Amino acid sequence: MYLRGAIVVFPGSNCDRDLYYALERAGMIPQYVWHAESSLPAVQAVFLPGGFSYGDYLRAGGIARFAPIMEAVETFWRQGGVVIGICNGFQILTEAGWLPGALRRNTSGRFVCSTVEVCSFGKGPLQDYIGERSYRLPIAHGEGRYVAGVKIPSWGLRYATSPSPNGSDRGIAGLANEEGTVLGLMPHPERACDPYQGHLDGLDFLRAIVRYIAQR
Repeated sequence: MYLRGAIVVFPGSNCDRDLYYALERAGMIPQYVWHAESSLPAVQAVFLPGGFSYGDYLRAGGIARFAPIMEAVETFWRQGGVVIGICNGFQILTEAGWLPGALRRNTSGRFVCSTVEVCSFGKGPLQDYIGERSYRLPIAHGEGRYVAGVKIPSWGLRYATSPSPNGSDRGIAGLANEEGTVLGLMPHPERACDPYQGHLDGLDFLRAIVRYIAQR
């Protein structure tokens, strides 16, 4: 039985189609949900894709967190559903307060576009699925510097190189809440899921996420 996943599309989203293709390859049946909707279809996961939601006015994710659909998304994960935010989606998750900390301008002051290696750290529900291996994934962001604040994540993803490409605290590239229901990451697994893209680590990563969702 295939799992169903909703991809929320905001004005300015530019990775929604890439993610749709990647999730199909990873074993899900994806469907788009427009930001102005007030309810979600019957799905097992919700994805917030990369891009520049609402033009990134104010700051990245600062307006999208108030989109009409977000109330339904919050209800979804608080009832045990899984929500994954990629790049701008991660920024939206922190702006909504669903994950601790914040994403701020890269220390270089420049947009960073490269391929990095990330690996997991700490203990959490996702660890058995993501594993100890590293993943080679693309990044493309101007506001990817993770600022941890008071609460330090107990599980997440870390850039394998030091210093990190954006100046993130502790080299953090992604994190999940303690329940494993909300996951945010700056790298783009959907851009590394087909041989024509150069490597397949992103597909491995998304398949691990799908296995995790299936076992919940």
